[in-house]
Amino acid sequence: MAAPTRAELEHRGLLVVPGFVDLHAHLREPGFEDSETIETGARAALRGGFTTICAMPNTEPPIDSAGLIAELIQKAAQAGGARVLPIACITRGRRGTELADLVELARAGAVAFSDDGSPVSDTRLFRNALEYARATGRIVIEHAQDMALSGKGVMHEGAISADLGLAGMPPAAEEAAVARDLSLARLSGARLHLTHLSTRGAVEAVRQAKAGGLTVTADVTPHHLALTDEWVAGSRRFAWEEPDLDVRSSGGAALQPRHPYDTNTKVNPPLRTRDDVEACWAGLRDGTIDCIATDHAPHSSIRKDVEYQDAAFGISAFETALPLLLAGVRVGLAPLETVLRALTDTPRRILGLPDQDDWIAIDRDAEWTVDARSLLSKGKNTPLLGRRLAGRVVLAVIDGKVRYDADASAL
Repeated sequence: MAAPTRAELEHRGLLVVPGFVDLHAHLREPGFEDSETIETGARAALRGGFTTICAMPNTEPPIDSAGLIAELIQKAAQAGGARVLPIACITRGRRGTELADLVELARAGAVAFSDDGSPVSDTRLFRNALEYARATGRIVIEHAQDMALSGKGVMHEGAISADLGLAGMPPAAEEAAVARDLSLARLSGARLHLTHLSTRGAVEAVRQAKAGGLTVTADVTPHHLALTDEWVAGSRRFAWEEPDLDVRSSGGAALQPRHPYDTNTKVNPPLRTRDDVEACWAGLRDGTIDCIATDHAPHSSIRKDVEYQDAAFGISAFETALPLLLAGVRVGLAPLETVLRALTDTPRRILGLPDQDDWIAIDRDAEWTVDARSLLSKGKNTPLLGRRLAGRVVLAVIDGKVRYDADASAL
């Protein structure tokens, strides 16, 4: 199907920009197809404006062999959605005890290496991983978390976790791991990418490291730019909204009050404080944080419809990322150009991807209500259900061909 020209779309008042690149997403296949598949995830990504997505390897089995990479690439080519690129494991089986064959995985098509939710705690092993990754020309994407310090925490450690009686993850669990990782990156000379930063201290540590000349990059998620730990207690106001907006949305429509302990607010790293959200926006503005990645983490209901402490971590994020970011732009937290660059040029440069004829058209003013039945992702696990948002992708083009049309759904 031939795409309308960009000029025609801009004449209609639409924002036409390069397709978004997401360097951190979970597609769950193989092993957890009840939560998401490569096909459903790739189509949901297009609806959110992401024309290229990188699939994390925490599947079952984990993506730690050339054969599994080949299978993922083949299924992605058949999906008809966003372009899907594989991220391979750092260690075999993501067990943190033995390096995977990073050279072979890079040759097979891995664009980066990560054990994501199972950060490599063995310091020597992680140093070796950085050095091998440097030899392949790939980056290591690290989920910075001291697992011993975060323990059995299920949300941010603070006043709200104490009030709710939930075990907390202190900011120090992230900040201590960031300090270690930065030190090892300096020692190895490798390219390190720290994913989903969430605390003021972590952002400041990266800022200082960059000022000292260290080659390190970082990303932040839309939910860590918009939501706070107050959402675990039942709030449904964005980090920049005033308290009276708990009962009225920015558009004036009444919001239904929510009960605390909504497991859709359970994410790792956890939703933090307003101060941390402000620090993440500041990091994005000054370039400390290089890009925005969704950490799209869909789950079937059986993994979320349980007690809070037993629920899986993760938010389904592809389809709501853009309106959250546009809302932050509207209130002046960052220029639109900064946000768009963090979604397009910068992640492409970090991954070393070639330029593609990929672009999207956005209606910034289109309002819609987040409804589980209308989400293309199998994962309906978002705390934004029922929330009125503004901003939607109306067209997505990959390699010059229309892959998504809002009027005709995914093509």
